[in-house]
Amino acid sequence: MDYYSKEINQLIEQFSRLPGIGAKSAQRLAFYIVSEPKEQVKQFADTLVSAREHVRYCKCCQTLTDREICPICSSKNRDHSTIMVVESTRDLAAYEKTGKYNGVYHVLHGAISPMLGIGPNDIRIKELLVRLESDEVKEVILATNSSLEGEATAMYLSKLIRPAGIKVTRIASGVPVGGDLEYTDEVTLARALEGRTQL
Repeated sequence: MDYYSKEINQLIEQFSRLPGIGAKSAQRLAFYIVSEPKEQVKQFADTLVSAREHVRYCKCCQTLTDREICPICSSKNRDHSTIMVVESTRDLAAYEKTGKYNGVYHVLHGAISPMLGIGPNDIRIKELLVRLESDEVKEVILATNSSLEGEATAMYLSKLIRPAGIKVTRIASGVPVGGDLEYTDEVTLARALEGRTQL
């Protein structure tokens, strides 16, 4: 039995499609939206549509940005000889919050996971290898998550990169096994970065 009108049910259904949003949260969000002034709801909707239309991958590091080249890659103050490889843009943001890293990044948008059918060709490894053809790159820091998939991805990348004579390091412990970088505090991330080891 439907308790709400068709419009409210459709709104609840749309919110429940979002990751981490259950039925009760979707219901709460739907009622919040219908109780807000029309101008604010329109602004919210316009922002969603605009973000979807304009956000793209940085041509260099593959992070999400609304420019062709993201602000980090285009900065002359960054050390372009060091590339930190992360799984997601959220992981990049987590490291940026530490203020301890001045190099550039490469975002894979995932990790190798045979169980889920995700292989090396399904994440942004080819784009990384193209970047490494430049003589400018001296070190690659593998900062994938400490999960089984993250470790497998780090080992795979290490085997690909080392023959090119580029120094390959892995972030140190401090980041808990099975933990995601985006949920790790800045102090732990900074310690992991400072204690990285060569593979």
